[in-house]
Amino acid sequence: MSLHEQLYQWTARQGLDATSARRLRALSGVDDPPGDPWTPLRRGAGALAAGLIGFGLILWVAANWDDFGRVMRFGLLQAVLAVNLIAAAVLRPWRAPLALVAFLTLGGLLAFFGQTYQTGADPWQLFALWAALGLPIAWASRSDLAWTPWALVVATGIGLWMETFGGHSWRFDASTVPVHAIGFVAYGVLCVGLAMRPDAATQPWAWRVAVLASVIAISGTALGGLFTKDVAPQYSLGLGVMGVGLVLAWRRGEVYAMSALALAVDTLLVVGLARVVIDAKGDIGGVFLIGLVACGLLAASVSLIMRRMRALEVRA
Repeated sequence: MSLHEQLYQWTARQGLDATSARRLRALSGVDDPPGDPWTPLRRGAGALAAGLIGFGLILWVAANWDDFGRVMRFGLLQAVLAVNLIAAAVLRPWRAPLALVAFLTLGGLLAFFGQTYQTGADPWQLFALWAALGLPIAWASRSDLAWTPWALVVATGIGLWMETFGGHSWRFDASTVPVHAIGFVAYGVLCVGLAMRPDAATQPWAWRVAVLASVIAISGTALGGLFTKDVAPQYSLGLGVMGVGLVLAWRRGEVYAMSALALAVDTLLVVGLARVVIDAKGDIGGVFLIGLVACGLLAASVSLIMRRMRALEVRA
């Protein structure tokens, strides 16, 4: 339903006179001029320029890498990082793209340090250090251009931490449940932290990427627990975490999170049913049942989410 149709319905339902109807129309902003199209174009051009500059720098360094000594290599990476940080602080219109280049350069510098000196650190420690040192860059940029890769770095670091403390492998049994539970909590903290940013309402993509990465990691862990010889506790744990997240997203009215979490819950339930049917050596009737349940869950999820969004629109 379009905004025009909603305005007509509200006007008729409330019995508004002409003056009140005009005031409602003015408050809705339906007759306001369109927003400035140049703002997203500038932002997109800045992101593209930052990516091309960074990619060109990588190609140039790769082509001349053998000609540089160790000191020269460190100096070059540090110089690029320093120049981008200074430029981001001085050139306000280009702050976000320059902060993105600086954040990526920081990751390259840390990776080169780890390869050069062979510190023996685990990969998750590199990502943790990258996220910690890059947090001020992302915070100062006040843009999703820097926050989004930062969220990906943190999500990757959490996954690597679970793999490391789970015995340097993805084992799904009772002994690794505490590790996976801590990882699930860390993913939740990441999502909540990004949602509490001052500019999260106007720039939601970093939060959305964090939610998507968390849903993929948690549901993947739950599926791993389901596919073991005996269903591991990770399946129930992951399904419960997804369910709690879905309830919270429902209460907050976050359609993106509701959609991702509902799809994850539906997938876990359908695959769990498939496991039961396979264990019972079900025939074609079992396959039909799986398809029927999958269609029913998907239809119910979409219907409930749409109903929730309409209720929120009416309340607003």
